[in-house]
This record gives sequence, C-alpha cells and structure tokens, in this order.
Amino acid sequence: MALRAVRSLRAAIGSLRAISAPSAPCLPQPWGLRAGTIRALRTGPALLSVRKFTEKREWVTTENGVGTVGISNFAQEALGDVVYCSLPEVGTKLNKQEEFGALESVKDASELYSFLSGEVTEINKALAENPGLVNTSCYEDGWLIKMTLSNP
Repeated sequence: MALRAVRSLRAAIGSLRAISAPSAPCLPQPWGLRAGTIRALRTGPALLSVRKFTEKREWVTTENGVGTVGISNFAQEALGDVVYCSLPEVGTKLNKQEEFGALESVKDASELYSFLSGEVTEINKALAENPGLVNTSCYEDGWLIKMTLSNP
C-alpha cells in the first residue's frame, strides 16, 4: 500500500515538472548554422567562458575592454513580463556593487547592480519602445548597457 502511494506521488511530481518546465525564450537563435556548429556552440567551453553570471542573475560579456550587461533567463522568468526599463545615461561612472537602474514588470520591480567598475558607453535604446526584449531575447537583443571597464 505504501509503495503504491509513493509511486503515485512520484508520477504526480513528474507530471508537474513537465507542465511547469520553462520554455526558455532567451536561448540564442543559431539560425543558418550547420548542426555541428550548433553543437559546438551549445556545449563548447568557449561559450561558457565568454558569458559570466553573478549571484544576482545578471551576466556580462567582455570584448576589448567593453562589457555588455544583461539579466539571465532565470531572472527574466522570475520577474515576469517587463514593462519598463530604467537605465543610466551614457557617461555615468559605475562602481562595483552600485545600483544603476531598475526593471519593472507586471509582477514586481528589480534593481540592477553593476558587478564591474567602469563608464557607461551605450544603453539599449530599443528597450525604451520594447522592454519585452528582456523577456524574449535576454542574451541577444535584450542586453541592458555597454560599459568600458576600469579593471578588466
């Protein structure tokens, strides 16, 4: 009897996981690449070494002393549909762990913190008209700011 109850509980939990599995809308879209290339991009160590994540679920990629900052897929799912992005002005100097903006959603608002020091060189202007890019393309079109790094 107890074994039957455990089995039915396992089956119920398994079905809940399948129902609540995230759809992962923010994964990179590798259109036009060959299958071998896609596999190398998804599993290769080069991709993992490029994007670094913080404990607060933000990410950064760096290239030639310029960092691009955004939020992770996990963070955008927890936040819900983003309806407004408050970002700093170009030229703003940021220190490590300093608040630089906020994202507002239908469920909540979340502050953004810089985990690097530097100066903002560009903000994602597309987010002013379409803040939902943070949800639909958080690793590509939904990036937040670009900054020159003080200590890369």
